[in-house]
Amino acid sequence: MSSPDSTVDAVFDAVAATAPEIRAALPGRRVESGTENESGESVLAGDLYADELLGDAIIAVDGVGSFVSEERESAVDAGGAVGSGAGDALAVAIDPLDGSSNLRSNNAMGTVVGVYDAPLPASGRDLVAAGYVLYGPITTMVVADETGVREEVVTADGDGVERSVVEADLSLPATPTVYGFGGRVPDWPADFRAYARSIEDELKLRYGGAMVGDVNQVLTYGGVFAYPALRSASEGKLRLQFEANPIAYIVERAGGASSDGTGSILDVEPEAVHQRTPVYVGNEALIERLEEALDRE
Repeated sequence: MSSPDSTVDAVFDAVAATAPEIRAALPGRRVESGTENESGESVLAGDLYADELLGDAIIAVDGVGSFVSEERESAVDAGGAVGSGAGDALAVAIDPLDGSSNLRSNNAMGTVVGVYDAPLPASGRDLVAAGYVLYGPITTMVVADETGVREEVVTADGDGVERSVVEADLSLPATPTVYGFGGRVPDWPADFRAYARSIEDELKLRYGGAMVGDVNQVLTYGGVFAYPALRSASEGKLRLQFEANPIAYIVERAGGASSDGTGSILDVEPEAVHQRTPVYVGNEALIERLEEALDRE
């Protein structure tokens, strides 16, 4: 059995290795697949292709004991018991193609990865690493672990895939600049709407419809991203295992803060693989203001 550190490295090697293939395959996979995922959302052909490619690559990693994605009903047993008390095997949860609705409009999208040392569903405190790939004008990968957060550029040539570190110690800028909030404004609760109005007077709107791209703006420029609780959906839209926990882990490791409205997302009690949660991440002062605003309602 591989050590946890070597397994984490191998997982992100596998994710990086699939990135050029996923990106190259997207032009022909912008159509509906005719199916829905476990959250009841329509699935594009690109979602299924990315899920299959990543699933095969990650399950093949020595030291991965289980794998689950947004597109799968339950975790796949990859062999080996998962959990710090049951050996060295790790569990991996991914959103294969975050923001896939942007395929039609050719806007940013990405892949989100969480590596846990506990059986899924797991707490964010059980993460040992998390990261995301951003398919922007260039392909980048942000990886966070106990040592910090780094940004890499992923490139492919005839000799394979190369990961080049471009920022070895990524942290949120102290002065926030941007914000991006999901959901329809009429569906926002009054307390969050009031918070949003105050933020509008201070920061620049940057919202592209893919959490990976929007969070990357926050990590680059400082600010706040939110997909709030909604009037029609009190738990919001984003999934705890695949999206919220990994992104919260990355932002907190980068010196920021996360919240589900009352406290760190990493402290949310896991109840189901496809569990949803409100998501608020960004500079600590902005998240503190958010929690104060929601607490007043």
